[in-house]
This record gives sequence, C-alpha cells and structure tokens, in this order.
Amino acid sequence: MEENVPAGRCVVAVDGPSGSGKSTVSRRLAASLGARYLDTGAMYRAVTWAVLRSGVDLTDAVAVAKVAGEVDLRIGTDPAGYGVTADGVNVEAEIRGPEVTAAVSAVAAVPAVRALLVARQQEMIANAGRIVVEGRDIGSVVAPDADLKVYLTASAAARAARRSAEDASDVAATAADLARRDRLDSTRKADPLAQAADAVVLDTTELGIDEVVARLRELLTDRGVA
Repeated sequence: MEENVPAGRCVVAVDGPSGSGKSTVSRRLAASLGARYLDTGAMYRAVTWAVLRSGVDLTDAVAVAKVAGEVDLRIGTDPAGYGVTADGVNVEAEIRGPEVTAAVSAVAAVPAVRALLVARQQEMIANAGRIVVEGRDIGSVVAPDADLKVYLTASAAARAARRSAEDASDVAATAADLARRDRLDSTRKADPLAQAADAVVLDTTELGIDEVVARLRELLTDRGVA
C-alpha cells in the first residue's frame, strides 16, 4: 500500500457487469488508498454455494431465503487477500466454479436474500471507514452516499475475452453466459444491475488496469478524499 494516504472516511462504489474489470480495479484501488475492500458478489456466491449444498429448489424463494439466513457467512476485507467461508468451510475456489456461476443470478434475485446481504454490507461499510466496494447495486442501493460512484463497462467481446482467459473457458460460451447473466441481473425486480444517476461511467475496453486505477485516483483527488 502507498504511504501517507489520508486517514479520513472514504467510500468508493464500483458497479458494472461481469468482465468489466471491477474486481482487479477495486482491489488495486483499495490497496493504493490504504482502504478495505469488499466483494459483494462473493457474498452472493457463498450463499449460492450454501443453497446448492442444501439441495433446496432454486425456484423456492422461501427455502432459499431460509438457507441464506442460517448460513454462517464470513468474508474478509483485506485487498491483499480476503477469505470467504460458509459454515466454517473455505469456499473461495468453489464459489468461482461453473455450478455456482450458473445459479448465482437466481439466488441473488430473491428479495429476502438481497435484503439480508445489503444490510450486512452496509454494516461492514459503516465499520470500515475507508473502503472500496464492488458489485452491481452498490451506488444505487448499498452505498448511495458514496464519495465516488463508478460504473465500469467494456465491450461484450472484451469482457468475454477477459473472463475466458481467467478460467480457460471457450470465448463463445463465455460470451453467451455473460449475456445471460447480464439479462437476469438487469431485469430482476429486486435491486437490478443499474448505473447510478450520479455515477462516473468508465469504459475499460481499451484501458489497462493501472490506467483505470489512476483515473479513479484522480477523481477522488478532485473530490478531496484521495
């Protein structure tokens, strides 16, 4: 982490679709700010893992919400390496697998699940002081008073290429899956993927990670909170 960073409160909300660079950008930005980092998507994925393990029907909202309310979910906020556990099991690898990826949009669409996790996220933000939070509804729902709201985007082709490179999957299949998740996440009734009205939109298609982080640091400096 950089030295001589301000100690004052600073909340950065980073939203956008899968493959836009949210995770890498958010973690590096948090490290450069001497701040905490929260991956809200990992929370939904961990709950999805628990739901799948329980064997309940994904279309049974009541049963899914019950699992979400009972699972002991813990997530770290260190940008250098955060841990995710569910009922004492380290699930960092499992929640990135194809089974969880295929089911997470359905679980995340359950209003009771969102209400539960949003409350948890808001509590973590309040306790952190300085934090970069990434997800799909951060600027619009979770942290509407964030010091900086950013909506990262990229072309469909760039997003698919990045994601397939991460998990060694077929680009065409990845593109189809991203399109499916975008459709589900942006059309769900509860807290859909959306760009906050006052968010800064940044297209990362032609930008490197360091360039994106530098631009966000500039925006924070302009706001007097970097």
